[in-house]
Amino acid sequence: MAPISVNIKHAGKTYAVQLDTALPPAVFKESVYNVTAIPVDRMKVMVKGGILKDDSNWIKIAPKAGQTFMVIGTPGELPKAPEKPIVFLEDMDDEDLAAALERPVGLFNLGNTCYMNSTIQALRAIPELQVALGVQSPSASSSSSAPNLGGTLPKPLRDLYANLARTSDAVNPTSFLNVLRQVNPQFAERDRSGKGAMKGRGGGFAQQDAEECYSQVLNSVRDVEVPDTLIHPGTINGAGGQRKKFIEQFMMGEIRRELSSTEAPEEPPTVSNEKIMKIECNINSQTNYMHSGIMSALTSVISKTSPTLGREAQYTQTSRITRLPNYLNVHMVRFAWKADVQKKAKIMRKVKFPTTYDAVDLTSPELKAKLLPASRRLQEIEKERAERRKVRKRTKNAISAPGSSGAAQDSTGEDDITVSGEEAVLNDSASSGNAAGGALEDEEVYRTKEKKELEILIHPDLRADVGASTTGLYELVAIITHKGAAADSGHYMAFVKKSVFHGPPPTLYTGLTANEAGTSNPENVPAGVAEAADPNAMDTDDTSATATASAASTTSTSATDKGKQPASDPYAYEDDEDWYKFDDDKVSVFPKEKLSTLDGGGEDSSAYVLLYRSKDI
Repeated sequence: MAPISVNIKHAGKTYAVQLDTALPPAVFKESVYNVTAIPVDRMKVMVKGGILKDDSNWIKIAPKAGQTFMVIGTPGELPKAPEKPIVFLEDMDDEDLAAALERPVGLFNLGNTCYMNSTIQALRAIPELQVALGVQSPSASSSSSAPNLGGTLPKPLRDLYANLARTSDAVNPTSFLNVLRQVNPQFAERDRSGKGAMKGRGGGFAQQDAEECYSQVLNSVRDVEVPDTLIHPGTINGAGGQRKKFIEQFMMGEIRRELSSTEAPEEPPTVSNEKIMKIECNINSQTNYMHSGIMSALTSVISKTSPTLGREAQYTQTSRITRLPNYLNVHMVRFAWKADVQKKAKIMRKVKFPTTYDAVDLTSPELKAKLLPASRRLQEIEKERAERRKVRKRTKNAISAPGSSGAAQDSTGEDDITVSGEEAVLNDSASSGNAAGGALEDEEVYRTKEKKELEILIHPDLRADVGASTTGLYELVAIITHKGAAADSGHYMAFVKKSVFHGPPPTLYTGLTANEAGTSNPENVPAGVAEAADPNAMDTDDTSATATASAASTTSTSATDKGKQPASDPYAYEDDEDWYKFDDDKVSVFPKEKLSTLDGGGEDSSAYVLLYRSKDI
């Protein structure tokens, strides 16, 4: 039956609405709400026989076209139309759908290629690498200048990351895999065992070590230069015409090794310096924590011929880091060669790793003195931020709780005088030393003050060193795990922190690329760029995609993951501690509570490569 036009009368005014008797009365009440702003739970619609209820029968009421119904109730605020048009998920193209769903996509296993898939996904936790490679957002102009990429692998890697950012389906990495095998023939080795032990869609190629693939991919892009957009104004990008290299600046540290012997005290220590791309965590029968395994690897005893004694002597090699990069790679040495069986065996011992790591203890005395002022103050600031988040959460919960409104009105129009939930919570937290009366200021006010304070504490040498950590404090952002009992079998997976994808993009400075790649530093971008930047995206700054994603969330299809915070809070990503689990083409949310299951101790997934990112100020 077609809808009929009826009238409703409220507060002396008459409104025309449509009534469809084929739909339940609740739908009609929603139509009344749309014109009168009376909430459904406070609305009374007078019909034949009494008040319209949700289970009333339209046949018994028998409404007629043009009939007038009396409505009683106190109106609230009228519903507002969406600022931007709603686009349903089924009407989106692949790019808009990927932005709306937000969850990153996986990579197909092409036959024993989980080692490569996990490497690619873990490296997505380095957004600056995508900037250096020239990965453009879907909205970037095709005429935009691309960086000059040296080597064979950078361009296929750039294209692969671009494909991952522009689709909602798993990506086939065949093109990248073919080039990887050309550049590194070891990954084209055939499986002679015939077991096909690694998980995949077929045999043929042999299993490879994910840590070796991780290192080889980074080595293959070592000629990629640091773009000017990642260089702080006033800092020179290289000297003598040689521009700085991204891997060297952002991912490589420097270490000083000192070799001395107590058997020959008159022999001067031998000191050497070298660049490193990873630090190793040795695992033995006494290793329970990652830090102790790293410290064990930094101090070792070797035997060599002493030039002064003319015989073999025991030497102690003590290593300390003299430069900490922005991204710190930790290799859990879980595979060791066993001479008795002539093969590599997996060390399954459980070794706990932290999500926040203080690397200051690994540094030389000179570097430690430069890091400590900013490092210690940042730790104090993070505690203060955590307390503010707790207060804001309690405030939000108190305001949203029933009966917490400080200005509510009943149906008689009389005011209820109550203390608002926000006031109650803030009074409770007044002792925290915030704004006058215990009220919290806008979070941006605190962040601005904290940044200025930390900027003063950062040592000038560290500030001028592009891509170096200025505090020595790191947060875990990606993990590559190995599952299985043997080194020549099993399965690799990657785990990446959700905030990597939903947090702010890397800080970019003036230049065309800053407009295209997104920036979290709007005061340093050209006019008109700051307004277009999206603080809650990594792979894209497409504002239309962001608007589409926001609109899509209002549809009946839920497109949000567990724990996703409102986009209106620029620091909401800090509360999201969950992770994404990349099992080839299958991507799922991995709760933070389960992160400890990756410590090892059995044949299940054990942390093998850990990627730490220096904390921002």
